[in-house]
Amino acid sequence: MKQILVFILFVSMLCWFMFAPVYKHVIITRQAVLQKEVDYLLEVGASGAYGYIDARMIGQSRLRLAERGFVGADLNYIVTTTHGRGGTRAAEPVPRGEGIRLMITYPYGGLFAIDRLVGVIPPDDGSLMAAVGMKMSEYVP
Repeated sequence: MKQILVFILFVSMLCWFMFAPVYKHVIITRQAVLQKEVDYLLEVGASGAYGYIDARMIGQSRLRLAERGFVGADLNYIVTTTHGRGGTRAAEPVPRGEGIRLMITYPYGGLFAIDRLVGVIPPDDGSLMAAVGMKMSEYVP
């Protein structure tokens, strides 16, 4: 009986050690892809040609991230500015010198479920990974 228990514990530890790096890389890759998307949207949105990040840009971003394995409906985009303007309307672009801040959040999902095998408490089901960035607008009216 002891041998069976030791075998089960050994196998569960072996599985955890084998697969832990794999899903940790998934988390790191997702975080990096989100941050890259935030940087790209801010570079385009804060440029002299736009001065905003509108729904069309966000829709294109959802499609790009869906191609990388994200669920588009689970992505949440929050656009704010340093002076309280919306930053999402083409009719009211953010003028030069004001900052546009973008945050994209995405749920972890079940990526930490394997941690339960070894007794590590995973994050709550509602936990989100987030990528944040801010760039000064270059738009001149």
